[in-house]
Amino acid sequence: MDFTEKKIRSDYKFRGRIMSVRVDDALLPNGRPCKREVCEHVGGVGILPIDEDRTVTLVRQYRYPYETVTLEIPAGKMDQGPEDALECGRRELAEETGLRAEQMIPMGEIWPSPGFMDERLFLYCAKGLTQGETNPDDDEFVEIVRMPFDELCRMIAAGEIHDAKTVAAVGQVLVRGL
Repeated sequence: MDFTEKKIRSDYKFRGRIMSVRVDDALLPNGRPCKREVCEHVGGVGILPIDEDRTVTLVRQYRYPYETVTLEIPAGKMDQGPEDALECGRRELAEETGLRAEQMIPMGEIWPSPGFMDERLFLYCAKGLTQGETNPDDDEFVEIVRMPFDELCRMIAAGEIHDAKTVAAVGQVLVRGL
């Protein structure tokens, strides 16, 4: 069966710095008309730094949409114009944690919410870490948190970590044996 929906027309409702929102008129596979709300996102990168003794480095920060503080892997959006995911990952890792990595192991791409958003988030495992100075953005307030990888796994299993990129990155490390 062909599941393809055909876009007929797009109407942009908002254009922002990191995302735009549009409403499309489309046709379903059976030919019936429908509306689709789409959030276009610039994309991003998430990095799970793991040092030689299996300690991970995370960041604690306030997340406005959820009105709470989260614990998650270092990450950032591709907001420097057209940008290579690996370069973005190295930049964000250094900015948020001060870490530099000898190895940035690609762990694939995830689509955080494909029902309405086109965001592509690239995941990396950072190894061979050295500590340098942090350089957070002016609007970025983070606290660095280090813990054993097994503790992070326990927190995910206990439902204490809700951030999708963190859960996905840990899953990738486990299935890849990193």
